Amino acid sequence: METKHVDNEWRRWIAENLLLDGEPGSIFGAMVENGIHPEEAGRELDAALASPYLAGAARLRNRLRKRTWPLDIQRKLNRLDGRTHQVPRRHRLDGQAFFEEFYALNRPVIITGMLDDWPARTRWNHDYFRSRFGEREVEVQYGRSGDANFEVNQPRLRRTMRFGDYVDQVEAAGETNDFYMTANNTSRNREALTELWDDIGRLPEYLDGSRDGFLWFGPRGTRTPLHHDLTNNFMAQVAGRKRVVLVPAVELGQVYNDLHCYTPVDAGRVDYDRFPLMRDAQRLEVELAPGEILFLPVGCWHYVEGLDVSITMSFINFRWDNDFASFYGTYHGV
Repeated sequence: METKHVDNEWRRWIAENLLLDGEPGSIFGAMVENGIHPEEAGRELDAALASPYLAGAARLRNRLRKRTWPLDIQRKLNRLDGRTHQVPRRHRLDGQAFFEEFYALNRPVIITGMLDDWPARTRWNHDYFRSRFGEREVEVQYGRSGDANFEVNQPRLRRTMRFGDYVDQVEAAGETNDFYMTANNTSRNREALTELWDDIGRLPEYLDGSRDGFLWFGPRGTRTPLHHDLTNNFMAQVAGRKRVVLVPAVELGQVYNDLHCYTPVDAGRVDYDRFPLMRDAQRLEVELAPGEILFLPVGCWHYVEGLDVSITMSFINFRWDNDFASFYGTYHGV
């Protein structure tokens, strides 16, 4: 085996594993196994253990661990509270009851009966889209199947095309995740398809009445990987069904968050050997039917899979304070 030398990437790896309470012997063994000479591995490990910088980082780690205690308290309470073991369905839920029982308590709910009078429920189909908007230029995400990190890299996957051509592809596609019109494309598509917004209701019981909203339209098989949003969110299902897997925000320590609001965990098919902490995470699964609204609480991790050709509108313009992003301390690396 070719002899390797310890560079700064290795030193960061040593520090991270020591701060995660890794055994020095195991860390030493892994370094030697990866081609680092035992003498150099031992010298670097001893330097890390003696470093005042690492000691300072360990103090900060212990303070941060205390901050996880309230999360663990809530995780335990969630298991004691039978109401959190499934996502309830509430028919035409009153706005104040929604706020008190779900919005303010950071709990998901499916609301039924509120989209029955939306023109979109009867109008939005392939023929309507082609006849009314076929010549409009829209933006879609394209080439997702060729990029394992398609959600993180979505700015690179944008493509403009005739809406009629996109509709044709959706109709003929079968099951695929290769192309999808998502909320990230809405800034352009709202202008191109502006009349579509006339077909949706305003939901004044819950929303502020503005004409905001994000359009999602794609074939069966589209997937949105496990992530969390920085706001509370409504998913209003206009057509088709979606499978949604939810993991409460307090399960942050179990989901292997590695970049901003993302995780490498595939919540649709969890690899428990690779991500064993997910065995202990509370996991809720729902099938969202046409005409239903799913309330996704801020910070709630969710994975979404299209079971049919589906059309969804999402909204964040709630009547109540929905600013959680301004004090979100994001990070962009590991």
